[in-house]
Amino acid sequence: FSGVLAEDVLLVLLELQDRLAATTAWAAGSGRNVSLQDVCSAPLTPAEPRVGDCAVSSVTQYFQNNRSRLALSAPQEDGKDKGTVDWHDHLIYCV
Repeated sequence: FSGVLAEDVLLVLLELQDRLAATTAWAAGSGRNVSLQDVCSAPLTPAEPRVGDCAVSSVTQYFQNNRSRLALSAPQEDGKDKGTVDWHDHLIYCV
């Protein structure tokens, strides 16, 4: 894995998504600050979505947009072969 599928890039992407989710902007037409939940698609809670309800199309969604899940690893044993599975294996399994 390299390029955009490198762990450091995914971590930066998660940080960027968090910053974007917290961004607000003044909307003069409505006379108030608006944020992501005001404009996002939240099909499961369309009436009053929270930021976490917004549909996000991102490779980080395979880890529920969560750094802790991206960092998970686990020992794996297949007969005599032993190893460790991590985010690489999870991503391959999902796609």
